[in-house]
Amino acid sequence: MTLTARDVMQSHVITVSPESPLLDVQRLFVEEEINGAPVVDDAGRLLGVVSTRDLLRATADEHDTAASETRYFRDELEFSGPDWGSVLEDFQDRLAERSVSEVMTSGSVAVSPSARIAEIAALMRRERVHRVLVAENGLLVGIISSFDLVALLEKES
Repeated sequence: MTLTARDVMQSHVITVSPESPLLDVQRLFVEEEINGAPVVDDAGRLLGVVSTRDLLRATADEHDTAASETRYFRDELEFSGPDWGSVLEDFQDRLAERSVSEVMTSGSVAVSPSARIAEIAALMRRERVHRVLVAENGLLVGIISSFDLVALLEKES
């Protein structure tokens, strides 16, 4: 019997909305101990994926933007320094205003439920991804991670 995506996928998938604030997604990742999640609309249609790497990139962008603004330097008043007490709060506010749709990767790597495991493993290696989404008619139905494939190898030994 040839195993397919349907046989090994996790059908309970933690998802996020494209409107979700980045700080909420970061908290979700920490609480659920995950490092990525599919992005779906209200109808469950797969739009893309957001990962910790996307969040780190957005954080670095916001940090660089904040550092380049003159209010963070001594340019405002002679002999005055920046208000370091408000920098962290302002930075968090900036991140809270950004949403998943701004940083997610659209067109994520997805397979059908009937895709063979060998094809999925080859796809993950070729695309250099740790998770493949399983979609049917554009709707998310599951997820397969590299850990799921390792578990299959473990069962065979």
